[in-house]
Amino acid sequence: MNKEKLDILKKERDTVILAHYYVDDSIQKIADYVGDSFYLAQVATKLKEKNIIVAGVYFMGESVKILNPDKKVYLVNTRADCPMAHMVNINTIEEMRNKYKDLAVVCYINSTAEIKSHSDICVTSANAVKIVKELPEKNIFFIPDGNLAKYVEKLIPEKNIIANKGYCPVHNRVSVKEINNLKMKYKNAKVLAHPECKKEVLDLADYVGSTSGIIKEAASSNLKEFIIITEVGIKYELLKNYPDKKFYFLDNMICDDMKLLKLEDLLNIMENGGNEVFVNEEILEKAKIPLNRMLKLGD
Repeated sequence: MNKEKLDILKKERDTVILAHYYVDDSIQKIADYVGDSFYLAQVATKLKEKNIIVAGVYFMGESVKILNPDKKVYLVNTRADCPMAHMVNINTIEEMRNKYKDLAVVCYINSTAEIKSHSDICVTSANAVKIVKELPEKNIFFIPDGNLAKYVEKLIPEKNIIANKGYCPVHNRVSVKEINNLKMKYKNAKVLAHPECKKEVLDLADYVGSTSGIIKEAASSNLKEFIIITEVGIKYELLKNYPDKKFYFLDNMICDDMKLLKLEDLLNIMENGGNEVFVNEEILEKAKIPLNRMLKLGD
């Protein structure tokens, strides 16, 4: 399908396409909006179209549906999931609530709708530090990503951050040895890392930030070479906008779930529908509260 036909279809069917930076280039090229989780959540609240196709993993489709309950939301591939989203459960949250009276359950957006519905506020890697600083509670149960929790703890020592034991399999597998090898190979490159990496990896970085933060840092720097420690999908956005700069990645930083998304499946949904996202009404109403609190505090 050429772009002209796609644009006609989108208009006829009142459809908009949202894509995460980690999906294949072919999908990013035709998406109406491309960004990280926070950006896509912001965009989702302002859309006029009746139908939204989400090119991302399952929790992203759920989040867009929660923020747009009256619209139809579709996923390119419903099998594309985020393992970290399932690395905490309701019993663990309730145990922590019983242990601390002055507790906020801070939920990384990379979580299921049900987990969000049991949380006080959502965050992304772009706004976690800002939001946790503003919370009145001293005790913070940060779920599900333990690495991001420890990064927040380092920057906000006045809070008692209780880190869940979850992790992103892609970012968590990065080793100190791999980073040191890249630094030895590209001596003039600045290291930009995502906070889902382990602490010892982040300690070697020159800059730590969200996916969008990494892109902004590369854009604003006078340097020409960068070692990028996050999923390789953002290479498309970096090279598209900054072709005069060089970006080096670890070959193994590939999210297999994001790579399940295929352009032909997206185009098939455009033409024939399918893969609609449904969220239980009670869970949706409860999960909307922490998501909207994030949008209010995190901007």
